[in-house]
Amino acid sequence: MSLFGGSNPVSTFGRPAQPAATPAEQDIEVTQPPTDGISALSFSHVADFLAASCWDNNVRIYGVEQNGSTQAKAMYAHEGPVLDVTWSRDGTKIISAGADKAARMFDVSTGQSSQVAAHDAPIKNLRFVDQQGGILVTGSWDKTVKYWDLRSPNPIAVAQLAERCYSMDAVWPYVVVGTAERKIQVFDMSQNPTNAIINMESPLKWQTRVVSCIQRADQPGLPPVQPGFAVGSVEGRVAFQYIKEEHKGSNFSFKCHRKDPGPGQSREPHQVFSVNDIRFHPIQGTFSTCGSDGTINFWDKDSKTRLKSFENKGGPISASAFNSTGSIFAYSVSYDWHKGYSYANPPNTPNKIYLHATKDDEVKRRPKKP
Repeated sequence: MSLFGGSNPVSTFGRPAQPAATPAEQDIEVTQPPTDGISALSFSHVADFLAASCWDNNVRIYGVEQNGSTQAKAMYAHEGPVLDVTWSRDGTKIISAGADKAARMFDVSTGQSSQVAAHDAPIKNLRFVDQQGGILVTGSWDKTVKYWDLRSPNPIAVAQLAERCYSMDAVWPYVVVGTAERKIQVFDMSQNPTNAIINMESPLKWQTRVVSCIQRADQPGLPPVQPGFAVGSVEGRVAFQYIKEEHKGSNFSFKCHRKDPGPGQSREPHQVFSVNDIRFHPIQGTFSTCGSDGTINFWDKDSKTRLKSFENKGGPISASAFNSTGSIFAYSVSYDWHKGYSYANPPNTPNKIYLHATKDDEVKRRPKKP
């Protein structure tokens, strides 16, 4: 995918970058977008194919060419809104789940889909991990996490949750689940995947919207990534939590996706917006946040620096994803349900997916501040 010129200087956490935004016309709109809200985006690990799960009961797959153009490649259906989607590591399978209480696997080579998992309530999230022959992890509103061998119709293990799964992520060997009532549970798949090694309340005061495991490719000269996760809430805050006791002194939180009162309005309250998605760059380990305010930011957690700020997209950013090299950042503009069913399908909110070609100065780590 070609690069689209322009750059942004860095700024500290909580301060807008200057210039403040990247014009939307620099990003490429995906052709034949979904007809309803977009719940999740996921790139193949082996090629630039993008899967999008949608509230219209379908999963769509797009191919991305070197020049940034896109082509709709395939689509398959669930029996209800689709809430999450992921790929197998080899790029041959797409797995999705949603309100029909089922996970379905789409075989890229045959174009056929089949059910591979089930819960007693909608499945909110799923992840596929390669270790131990390949494990599908599903988190549901039935207050369970289930682990599946795709060759078997029954789960190989079931973990009980404190509450309904609102968000889940997994990076071997850890599964992190954010539930209703601000509970967070961490499971170690290499030990006992059914007993949480951490049971805690979110460090943020309001409802959890997203959890995302810290990840970065191992690189010479850099220390290994310490296991941990980011939590985003409906109040425009993100918190970083480390799993091992010796690293918990590095936990921190910061404000984002907020609108400060204008000049002469100091008595007016801040406007706060939900953090809908957090994604880590696969090489650099920097990360993105997407909000219901229609904005996107790139950050460096180690130097506590905002690397880039996008212009407002005119609607909530409901989902996002980096491709396997981090050279493409995909994001969707659609209703994110932050105002509930009564405001579903607002007339001025589009259902669109955009591709942004990342540049080094937007995603590269910065030196830590002294």
